[in-house]
Amino acid sequence: MKKILVANRGEIALRIMKTVKKMGIKTVAIYSTADRESPHVTYADEAVCVGEPLSSESYLLGDNIIKIAKELHVDAIHPGYGFLSENAEFVEKVEANNIIFIGPTSDAIKTMGSKIAAKEAVKHYNIPMVPGTKDAITDVKEATLIAKKIGFPILIKASAGGGGKGMRIVKNEHEFESQMSRAISEATHAFGDGSVFIEKYIASPRHIEIQIMADSFGHTVHLFERECSIQRRHQKVIEEAPSSILTPALREKMGEAAIKVAKACKYVGAGTVEFLLDENNTFYFLEMNTRLQVEHPVTEYITGLDLVELQIKIARGESLNLIQGDLEIKGHAFELRVYAEDPLNNFFPSIGKLNVYKIPEGENIRVDNGVNEGADVSIYYDPLLAKLITYGPTREAAILTMVKAIDAYKVEGIFTTLRFGKFVFQNAAFREGNFDTNFVNIYYEPNILQKQAEKEARLAALIALKQYQIDLKQVRLPNS
Repeated sequence: MKKILVANRGEIALRIMKTVKKMGIKTVAIYSTADRESPHVTYADEAVCVGEPLSSESYLLGDNIIKIAKELHVDAIHPGYGFLSENAEFVEKVEANNIIFIGPTSDAIKTMGSKIAAKEAVKHYNIPMVPGTKDAITDVKEATLIAKKIGFPILIKASAGGGGKGMRIVKNEHEFESQMSRAISEATHAFGDGSVFIEKYIASPRHIEIQIMADSFGHTVHLFERECSIQRRHQKVIEEAPSSILTPALREKMGEAAIKVAKACKYVGAGTVEFLLDENNTFYFLEMNTRLQVEHPVTEYITGLDLVELQIKIARGESLNLIQGDLEIKGHAFELRVYAEDPLNNFFPSIGKLNVYKIPEGENIRVDNGVNEGADVSIYYDPLLAKLITYGPTREAAILTMVKAIDAYKVEGIFTTLRFGKFVFQNAAFREGNFDTNFVNIYYEPNILQKQAEKEARLAALIALKQYQIDLKQVRLPNS
């Protein structure tokens, strides 16, 4: 490979390009008119505008992206995550044009892209799954009968979905029909597919995912787990590796299960197998993400591996050269997703100009950043600005570094999740590892952050007043 086009934007595009350049390979960036001054554009060796700000008019135009790749004699395309990363049709077109797709095959994407098809594929491997429907369903009355048989509470989930869309928790039969209709409508609008499946709702689960890596020679390893239980609106905000709750035996069992899932669809490349872990430490297969994950940096910290580099090597036909028994966890890492959201207003997206934007630096601090000071944060894309990652020899050390890094992260002009992140990392239950996916509902209230902000403002005012008095004395001193 001599040239790779990164079919993405923001922090992930820049992060991928850094590894590509480290490997001595040329980079090509694509961008919309709204992103013409973004860091990933200026960092790349070449950059081409692909359209207007709307994703449907730029980053999702697969044919246009392939055309650009051919014109620039690109050898491979890395999709990052989101956009076209799990679009099987795009993968087929890339390969049909003799360009390497840095990711799994289109067949694997198709299989794991449907939650029901994924469960069908792995059912022969004795992997635990949450009780629920075997097939997709859209008939509300039929679904009602199934829900009664499973027993409430139940969870309705879009078959083709993700990110919390088309998902409803139903506590009793009375509200089932209305929630089912809403879930189907939302799934149809978001994914063009209204089919959903119904499963038993696990009330207090932990969200544990296993990173796998597989080459084209049939060799697959897992790179341990990530804990992703701190979520809002069913979407992750904070991740860590390893999990504070997994024993070595449970880790081995879940790792073996993840490898079986990968083999079930003849997986090649980097992928993530997600599980729910209940209060009895019983795990259930949830789904597989057929791409690089947002939270991959925490795995890189504890393994010392560059996952993007491994993806590229596998895509160009190299063997993995990793033996499961030789892999080990070293230290602990956290990631805080720095979203342009207002945690005081139900995490509502925050748009505006980044009047001040200073990222923290220092030992064991990594920032995968996608914006610059002075940039405009728009409504067109996911509100993720950057990822703040910290590392330490112990979990507590990594937490302490994270709190210091959050304090050093300066953003003015918009709201971000930094303040929420500090609340979580200072929370006693979180520090003790005593939490699940209900953490936000149980422990977080916006007025807590509001009071903390007012306290910090008063403290800052007192410090400023004290300094003013000292400066005043120094000015008067020569005349006394």
